[in-house]
Amino acid sequence: MVVAGDDALAHRLAAELRGVYGERVTLVVPPAQGGVRPPVVGRARATALFDRVSAAVNRASGNGGGGVTGGDDEAPERVVEAAELTEGALAYAGVERAAALALVYDDDETNIRAALTARRLNPRIRLVLRLYNRRLGQHIEALLDQASALAAGAAPGADGSRAGGNAEVYDASTTVLSDADTAAPALAATAVAGTSKVVQTDGLMLRAVERPPPGPGEVADPGLCTLALLSATTNDPAGADGSEGSGAQGPQLLPDERAVAAATGRGIVVLENVSYSGPQLNPGRGVVPWFGSLLSRRLRWSFAGLVACVVGLAVASMLVTGEQPLQATYLTLLDLFAINDPAIGQPLGRQVLQLCSGLVGLLLLPVLLAAVLEALGTFRSGTALRKPPRGLSGHVVLLGVGKIGTRVLARLRELRIPVVCVEADPEARGLALARSLRVPVVLGDVTQEGVLEAAKIHRAHALLALTSADTMNLEAVLSARTLRPDLRVVLRLYDDDFATAVYRTLRAAHPGALTRSRSVSHLAAPAFAGAMLGRQILGAIPVERRVLLFAAVDVGGHPQLEGRTVGEAFRAGAWRVLALDTAPPEERRAAQESGPSGPRLVWDLPSTHVLRPEDRVVLAATRRGLAELLGRRPRQRAGA
Repeated sequence: MVVAGDDALAHRLAAELRGVYGERVTLVVPPAQGGVRPPVVGRARATALFDRVSAAVNRASGNGGGGVTGGDDEAPERVVEAAELTEGALAYAGVERAAALALVYDDDETNIRAALTARRLNPRIRLVLRLYNRRLGQHIEALLDQASALAAGAAPGADGSRAGGNAEVYDASTTVLSDADTAAPALAATAVAGTSKVVQTDGLMLRAVERPPPGPGEVADPGLCTLALLSATTNDPAGADGSEGSGAQGPQLLPDERAVAAATGRGIVVLENVSYSGPQLNPGRGVVPWFGSLLSRRLRWSFAGLVACVVGLAVASMLVTGEQPLQATYLTLLDLFAINDPAIGQPLGRQVLQLCSGLVGLLLLPVLLAAVLEALGTFRSGTALRKPPRGLSGHVVLLGVGKIGTRVLARLRELRIPVVCVEADPEARGLALARSLRVPVVLGDVTQEGVLEAAKIHRAHALLALTSADTMNLEAVLSARTLRPDLRVVLRLYDDDFATAVYRTLRAAHPGALTRSRSVSHLAAPAFAGAMLGRQILGAIPVERRVLLFAAVDVGGHPQLEGRTVGEAFRAGAWRVLALDTAPPEERRAAQESGPSGPRLVWDLPSTHVLRPEDRVVLAATRRGLAELLGRRPRQRAGA
């Protein structure tokens, strides 16, 4: 496996492939990134330290061909330093012999250029690209797949045994992913529903709900299925989230019914199919939407009062003069606009009504003038950023509208959640989206006094701190907690150790408030790793400090699934069949590009249902369980 990138996602992905799936990895980074400490995933710190020392020794002893340094091919991890990802750098990294290449640079153009070069060097390599532009990503994916298909047609059967007969499906596939899209559902769900355990595919939203331990004699609702048992320290305000190394006290992923029944005092995580959970926008902003957008609330109430006066005067005129309703209304409007003849010689009631109509007409003039001026101001400021309304409450304050913040903003608005953005850079990427969605924005440095108050933080539902600076996110959260101690907060932090320390401290200091610390690379790395190994990852759900994957898998070719019932295919702590995709086999190729759609998935499968080779199922699996079920190492032994 070759991983090339320039930020934390590259190191996290390399550690994921090595520590969880046991793959040999070559990491290509810029020279300045060679000394960055990679995260520890699924292995002891001493082993990770040994790997880093080995990588440093390998770099020091490399021959440095073409300005690139590297190590021995048999090392657990090679670190190749290259200022630019040229053809020579890719060749030196071993792309011509690699099974998969992940291009996770922060720049889309760099990833596209390197992907085109890699496809030319090795037409059968599996490519995983990190692209922020989703529409461009679809075109690039189709282009690279077409190039691979043409190369496979020119050389049929080449390397076909390497994937155990699945080379046509997996070996030369191209997958375009976005770390922002992968992490956005979890970040948005944490802010509005108190949990980041959300997977969404084509309109189908799956939410993993944490439920407290059932009381004596009670049975917890299992939902669609029970995904995990929470750690024994989850109710301790000063306790740490359970991780890979927590042992028996840590969370248990995919437990069987016996383990769930035997667990006492532990919360559970169950899977639910929901459409939306969280605060909604205020319904009914006027019968006619454009009327409400042009005029303020005060003017709308003024117009409503004037209409009520006209109706009252028309009814009174009809009763006094005996005219028909239309005639009485017409006379009232003439009097209102002062274009009717004076009611001289007419009954006293008619004269009084005419005077009242004239008075209402005088009140109408300033209201009409204010409406015209306000509408003109609305048109003039149509391209300007909105300010938070005075009575806004129950909203989400989103700090930072860069790459991640823009995706989270779009997801929140799709769920009709009120948002107020806070951004210090007037040229930020997400301000155009905020302007088009009419989302209020506060321009200013969150570290300055008064910025959070301008975003109505004291009446907010949650705070999402998603800037790229850890200190700014932390300072914003601490400032918000001084204004409102019970505020729900979500931090984006780079370093896992720092995130854990911040999380534990804030939870201990404010036990009544929800605090979550999330790393985008931590949320996105499992999906990228699964794509490199040739499977379609629908999403990843964090369970404390562990991760549960959801993947779409073809049953054929996997003896652990083929010909077995759903109950027999279930392996506790490893994988579980959740749903069956009922789409015809000829439509599977189109489904692989976007994931299974909600209407085709059949949930609550009976345990006696037999899985056929032509079936396609949705699995919940741990990372190690998925590596065991669909790993490359058994296929390598078969090929050998």
